[in-house]
Amino acid sequence: MAPVSMQAPVCLIDNGTDGRMSVQQGALQILEQIQEPVVVVAVVGLYRTGKSYLMNRLAGKQTGFALGSTIESKTKGIWMWCVPHPSKPGNTIVLLDTEGLGDVDKGDSKNDTQLFSLAVLLSSSLIYNSRGTIDNRAVEELQFVTELAKFIKVKSCDEDGDTSEFVKFFPTFIWAVRDFTLERKIDGKDVTEDEYLDFALKLKDGHSKKVNDYNLPRECIRKYFPSRKCFTFPFPTSSPENVIRMESLAPSDLAPPFLEVSDRFCSFVFDQSPVKQLKDGHAVDGRILGHMVKMYVDIFSSGGVPCLENAVVAMAQLENEDAIKEGLEVYESGLEQLRLYFPVDLKDITSGHQRLTSLATEIFMKRSFKDDDGKHMKSLEEAVDKLFSRFLLQNEEASVLICQEILTGLSAPLKNKLQQGFYTKVGGYQLFCQDMEEIVVKYNSQTHRGEKAEDVLEEFMKQRREESATILQADQSLSEKDREICEERERAVFMEQEMRAGQEAQRQLEERMEAQRQSSEERMRQVMEKMQEEQQLQQEEARRARESMLREQAALLEKGFKEKADVMTREIEESRRRTQEAQEAKSQEFTRLFEQQDRRHNEFMSQMMEQQKAMMVQEPRVVPIPVPCCIQ
Repeated sequence: MAPVSMQAPVCLIDNGTDGRMSVQQGALQILEQIQEPVVVVAVVGLYRTGKSYLMNRLAGKQTGFALGSTIESKTKGIWMWCVPHPSKPGNTIVLLDTEGLGDVDKGDSKNDTQLFSLAVLLSSSLIYNSRGTIDNRAVEELQFVTELAKFIKVKSCDEDGDTSEFVKFFPTFIWAVRDFTLERKIDGKDVTEDEYLDFALKLKDGHSKKVNDYNLPRECIRKYFPSRKCFTFPFPTSSPENVIRMESLAPSDLAPPFLEVSDRFCSFVFDQSPVKQLKDGHAVDGRILGHMVKMYVDIFSSGGVPCLENAVVAMAQLENEDAIKEGLEVYESGLEQLRLYFPVDLKDITSGHQRLTSLATEIFMKRSFKDDDGKHMKSLEEAVDKLFSRFLLQNEEASVLICQEILTGLSAPLKNKLQQGFYTKVGGYQLFCQDMEEIVVKYNSQTHRGEKAEDVLEEFMKQRREESATILQADQSLSEKDREICEERERAVFMEQEMRAGQEAQRQLEERMEAQRQSSEERMRQVMEKMQEEQQLQQEEARRARESMLREQAALLEKGFKEKADVMTREIEESRRRTQEAQEAKSQEFTRLFEQQDRRHNEFMSQMMEQQKAMMVQEPRVVPIPVPCCIQ
């Protein structure tokens, strides 16, 4: 499927005048088409701070997201623009432009915090856009970050507002400071933009309410967002009146320093913004992102609080069900191609079955995640087995039909002779034997007869027994002793054909058992790879979070905040404990899954072996009326 490239943004989440949010179906349909990983970049900030210009630059366009030229907020709700990633083929960038926060016309701080929380939950990079400088007022205006614990939970059991694991799942934080006019100096020394941000987020020592209020937003930013970046944009143009019509200005009309920062900003976003991931590291594509949007908005609209753990479970359920459908579609499509060549040799069928089973499993594994109990893998396996059994039956039916057609054509002259009484004469039995032998020889020389060739021939020979017996008894050229000898030889010939049919059935059964064994081994190999991949993602997620916490702890110790550093020590130990428990749980799930797969395989093989045993001990069938002795 070709990458989705929108020519203009569309509304993703409408924010009504009553503060109720609603997801737009047209936007969800666009996301449904994106089957590749998405890098979600959201911008938030106070209204009328020029957020939309940055998003248009990231989209590679001059116009798109609305740029207001009045004090009225232009963007309402959250608007979306999906474009192919300019430097990472196979990824799509989803740009989310949020309604300006602090709009005086709205006057609803809870709605603002919900919008801010949605931007955090949906994005892999969060851009906070402000104007002027990063002073105390600017930090205080980012009050929404202090409310996140009330609007986002990691686990459903986190009733106490535990935020220690936010660091694992929150996006990269980029502070874009617009119209920055100061010199970046600290204690008279030039500093980088990141050092400027770090200085602005520096904590004060003390425990008074004033100090605590000062520190709270800074602590939240430092604690929740492990990766932070800052860009200070100078005025875009020397002429103030040009600022209100930036979307119509050519690059030559913009100040070179502004363009330089804009270029660095875009390069950083493109190069450093990661693919959006769910808890435990599963990459998000457009379909999953659409599910997330709808789920979070529905929860907020109902007065609830989104829980990341519950969201992952819900997303996994939806994705795993779709993964089963995709895997089955590929398997069934492959069988339909084989059906064109009915009847097909069992060797070709089992080879195709193994290839298609492996492909269906691979497609399932690529899309599925958190199938910890193997329920969806089992559903896929059972559905594939059902389709395979039905296909085998249909192939056998096609084989029976074509073999019957061959024998009907070959035996037409013999039937005509029977109707004309051609064999009811002296020596007629010998002529009947010769004609039957010719039919069998010609039949056996035919190709493309399928798996039931021997069974159909056996049935054909049984159907001729009445004619054979009548002709044998009527032939006056044979003595009674000759007839007895012919009957014995005929029984031997028929039993030999019966044995060939049985041996063919035995061979087919063994071939199916071997195909099942190989398919099971391949399935388990893919399951093992998937489990190991999920375990590695889980470990990597925990490692990044722990490193971030250790860095923040070291910074606190360096600045003399031992008490806060001690708190972080306890949080780090708790994080290690949770990670260890998660790893042990994953290992136990892995063991259970293998045991279930092994049990299902053994049950199938036992059934096959019972069939094999029944074939080996089956008594030869009695043939009351023999076939011609001359048939070899």
